[in-house]
Amino acid sequence: MSAAQSVTGALGWALLHFVWQGALVGCATALLLTALRNARPERRYLVACLGLLLCLAWPLAELVLALRSGPDAVRAGAALPALAAGAVVGGAAGMLSWLQAHLDWIVGLWALCSAALALRMALGLLWIGRAGRAECADPVWQARLSRMAQRFGLGRDVRLRVVDSLASPITAGWWRPVVLVPAALVAGMPPHLLEALLAHELGHVRRHDYLVNLVQNVIETLLFYHPAVWWISHRIRIEREQIADDYAARQLGEPRRLALALSELERLQFSGHHLAQAANGGDLMARIRRLLRPDVQALNWKAALPVLGLAVACAANAHRLNSAGSTDRLVAAGVPGELTRKAVADFSSCAKPQYPHEELMAGHHGTTTLRFQVSAGGDVLDARVARSSGYASLDEAARAAILKCHFVPALKQGRAVQSWVPVQYVWTFK
Repeated sequence: MSAAQSVTGALGWALLHFVWQGALVGCATALLLTALRNARPERRYLVACLGLLLCLAWPLAELVLALRSGPDAVRAGAALPALAAGAVVGGAAGMLSWLQAHLDWIVGLWALCSAALALRMALGLLWIGRAGRAECADPVWQARLSRMAQRFGLGRDVRLRVVDSLASPITAGWWRPVVLVPAALVAGMPPHLLEALLAHELGHVRRHDYLVNLVQNVIETLLFYHPAVWWISHRIRIEREQIADDYAARQLGEPRRLALALSELERLQFSGHHLAQAANGGDLMARIRRLLRPDVQALNWKAALPVLGLAVACAANAHRLNSAGSTDRLVAAGVPGELTRKAVADFSSCAKPQYPHEELMAGHHGTTTLRFQVSAGGDVLDARVARSSGYASLDEAARAAILKCHFVPALKQGRAVQSWVPVQYVWTFK
């Protein structure tokens, strides 16, 4: 296997595994945010940021570990984890085989979509940079913004630029922050209300929110296919706007003035630029109500129960995978209609099947179908090849591995009995 194939295999399975990993992170984040629904927005913001970072760190760590294992490990096991833990049967084996056979296409499609989103982000950054370098068309408002920044204790100069193509103020830049203000607001909004919106933008400058938002966009670009990433990122923006609202209200001493400014802003067309912080982020009406009448949020159990159920299901699945010592399952099937419980493998007792070196080097692959007999005590008494992979050494490796497993025996009318169990070992790699 070439280095490029090893990277493709490791990257492809890291992306696929993130489907369940992202669901688990999303459920855990949702439960924590629900528990903190009446806490300060800074706490919810921190939880959401940590959840989004975990969405990136988990598949990244898996990718690094897979690449460090070397090409042989990727070839023999990373592409189809069932080879490392035991076996799979029926549709699961077919699905894993299909995914393995199409990893190149999966990774290619992911790369294409990520490149398109990255291009969109780059164009947004270029637009913001060009707007930030324009001449300030209103020195009066620049002076007012500078005085506000000094009064709020900001140690940096904050530039102001008036832009025709915006509908609401946005903040960009970290080292040299700039606030882009729509020309329509400067001309049509009462000065004391526009000042309230600028105070909100200075809250973003003080907290360096532009950098966090940039990281959000990078994660959204890489993991665009998972809804949990977009949901967590959306929650980060909601909490960020609430934090900036609180900051502006404290500095102004008039929450009502900021609420009036937001209600005026609601009449304008919202900006589509998400690479910078904008005063119109989140639900404007919800933010206005929060400023005017902050109240305790009751727990909506009807909304929380589906999230809780999904979280329990994901956690149970993760526990089952971890108890197997791998990311796969061994499914044992008994005789339908006769057994009250099928034989179940004790995964910790199963030996990892070893891909025969000579078959690995020759590029041989296939599926070995076994039938093995589990005793009433849980031991494997016999294992037979029901359908050969086409290579005797692969068949023998599968048979040797299953003989070392220990099972919880099948039950018939409450009594442990012997049973025959079918299983497939899928030997495949790219």
